[in-house]
Amino acid sequence: MSHFEERLERDLVAIRAQVASMAERVETGISNAMHALQTGNNKLASATILADHDINRSMRRIDQLCHKFIATHLPSAGHLRLLSSVIRANIELERIGDYAVVIARESLQLPTPPTGPLSRELERVGSETQLMLNQSIKAFNELNAEMAKSTMIMEEQMENDLDIIYSELMSNDERDAVKNLLAMFAVFNQLKRVADQAKNLCEETVFAATGGTKTPKVFNILFVDEDNSCQSQMAEAIARKSFPESGNYQSAGRQPAAKLNPDMVKFLESHGTSLAPTAKPSPIDMTPLQLTTQHVIVSLQGPVKSYFEQIPFHTTPLEWDVGPAPERGDEAGIKRLEEIYRDTAIQVRDLMEALRGEGAP
Repeated sequence: MSHFEERLERDLVAIRAQVASMAERVETGISNAMHALQTGNNKLASATILADHDINRSMRRIDQLCHKFIATHLPSAGHLRLLSSVIRANIELERIGDYAVVIARESLQLPTPPTGPLSRELERVGSETQLMLNQSIKAFNELNAEMAKSTMIMEEQMENDLDIIYSELMSNDERDAVKNLLAMFAVFNQLKRVADQAKNLCEETVFAATGGTKTPKVFNILFVDEDNSCQSQMAEAIARKSFPESGNYQSAGRQPAAKLNPDMVKFLESHGTSLAPTAKPSPIDMTPLQLTTQHVIVSLQGPVKSYFEQIPFHTTPLEWDVGPAPERGDEAGIKRLEEIYRDTAIQVRDLMEALRGEGAP
């Protein structure tokens, strides 16, 4: 084998390894989303949503590797056919990751997990879907055409099963309301997909015309607690200092205190972390429209759902148990502030790296 052929095979192996890794994470995302939906595990649902950002970054890396491979090796015949399949599979895997996010977000919207016949059908269809996904990924990784062909047969049977389930849903006493609701949901879902694809087309146009790439997303993050005098203020200050270019940060409280915790202010200053110039305890005072602009809401005291009547569908709720604020500024109180600061800093770092990747600015 020539040096050129060795390099070609090495680059191809690297691409396929990246695809296999991404596929594994996508499969985990679907599994976790379904488990969260069936058990009401909100923590797992939120973690699944955050994990999708890494899948999106993987998709972009694989796309770049494929185009670099084509430019470097000018592949033909089998190699070109494989690269073409990888590029399309990369897009499909990213979309499946998005579907996992939708399932996870739906889970967060439900007051309780599904029960009764619907729960049993959900378990059955979910298991069949995950089996099909697993076999599809295995077939692609191994380039096993026979396995792929046999797996495709499963989709037709699943489609027939879903038709039966939909018919059963329509057969209840509220069938007209259910039918209209499902129809409108389908319409809005398709309109959203059109808008998403239109945005993607615009981004490709900018890249083709100017070479400019997509601007990294800046996330709106709201930290909440009971009185906004200590923990949530500290979280906002840490995030603002450590990741100034990755997010817009706010904090608020259910019943704002009269003033900031003075020991917390002194503690932050001693650690080189400053509060915002206008920092003061603020109420959670957002209109529903303003609330929908928040990408993440982090509660440092209790469930996020206890602060809001309804969490927007595209907002990810997180709960960080950093413990209570100290009541006094003695040695024990300073130690407690140190613990809160350390725990919060770690969780802020993990959150921003999940959203923007390692080295987030």
